[in-house]
Amino acid sequence: MKRENLIKEVMNLLDKHDFAELKVWLIQLNPVDIAEILAEVPDETLLMLFRILPKDLAADTFSEMDGDEQEKLLNNFTDQEVRDVVYEMGLDDTVDMLEEMPANVVRRVLSKASPEDRKTINELLKYPEDSAGAVMTTELMRLKENMTVTEALDWIRTHGDDKEDIYTCYVTSKDQILMGVITVRELLLDKHNSVIGDIMERNTIEVRTNDDQEVAAKLFDRYNFTALPVVDMDNHLVGIITVDDAIDVMTEETTEDFQKLAATTPSEEPYLKTSVFSMAGHRIVWLIVLMVSDLISGGILQSFQDALTALPILISFIPMLTDTGGNAGSQASTLVIRGLALKEITVKDAFKVMWKEFRVAVICGAALSVLNFARMLIQFPGQMAVSIAVSVALFFTVIMAKAIGGLLPIAATKLKLDPALMASPLITTIVDSGSLLIYLNVAKALLHI
Repeated sequence: MKRENLIKEVMNLLDKHDFAELKVWLIQLNPVDIAEILAEVPDETLLMLFRILPKDLAADTFSEMDGDEQEKLLNNFTDQEVRDVVYEMGLDDTVDMLEEMPANVVRRVLSKASPEDRKTINELLKYPEDSAGAVMTTELMRLKENMTVTEALDWIRTHGDDKEDIYTCYVTSKDQILMGVITVRELLLDKHNSVIGDIMERNTIEVRTNDDQEVAAKLFDRYNFTALPVVDMDNHLVGIITVDDAIDVMTEETTEDFQKLAATTPSEEPYLKTSVFSMAGHRIVWLIVLMVSDLISGGILQSFQDALTALPILISFIPMLTDTGGNAGSQASTLVIRGLALKEITVKDAFKVMWKEFRVAVICGAALSVLNFARMLIQFPGQMAVSIAVSVALFFTVIMAKAIGGLLPIAATKLKLDPALMASPLITTIVDSGSLLIYLNVAKALLHI
């Protein structure tokens, strides 16, 4: 059923006060779908609808809701409802929620949590934003090295109900040092009397609590993990990152890169919920930088004013040259940024990238120059010299643009900057100035103006 029809059906049952049927109807839906429905209903019915849900489904739905809706509910919850939500939610989801809440709401939630949960939540909140520790959960399945397969499966059945993930189990020593990993699949397929220490995978892949969350997300992509262990500086196992959190990180990082590609400061707020002044603030800095850098192009044009005055037809080809250069540079930078993100390219590959981009540029530049020369001969039959000058300038502009587009993202990586900073708007601005210098100098040399 479509989202609009779901909301319409909910409102119809609410109008009829048919809460029994509404509950039967809602519990068949996925928590994500219920969260979307609750986001659309009027505030006065939000709490009523939420209270219809069973405790476990309510907690799952709550964790999928936007921060605004969560805050509305928390402000109207009884103390017992706050306890129930915190108890049923995963600790990582609770931490994610509290990071977006005002201080008074955070204090109330923490005051209703159990002492053990409160301690864990406070520890998780201390990790740097965007670190592996900030997105991990401490609800993981630990096993002992001397357990048999039968003992391990019994332990999982007994203690697995409150764990975030029980498919991947972690073998630790008495002082919680990570020693190995084993999956439930491996346990089920092995002999009952096999010892965990003999069959576990000892060559573990993990991240440290202070590693960037993007590092963890890339490990999921590389090794197809469903969960990834997180250890502290002493190799103590302190938590895991699950695949759903890794997907959230990937989405967040991709969104941030798109914002940088558009020359705007990254924002964590959804588009429609971001204020006009905040959005303008995120954009204005880059617009000022790009505007000031464009003054360089104006200065170049002014320095060649006499040549342009002597042969005004040259002015009409400036947009074509600068746009083609910008497009060529953007093509190269986009592919190089992608290669850097996927670890297909490293800083050491700078010369390989430049050599490849040079050869691509020669082919593309030659093809464009020949086509442009033929077009200009037809359009301007009496301007052979101008046609040659523009086509030669176009050839060298493409080479220059692809060199800059390929090199700047690598240079940014070398300087420990995000290569997405060297995105289309900035590269286009730099290439525009270079295109004008090439064009006007070629024209001045070949046309003797």
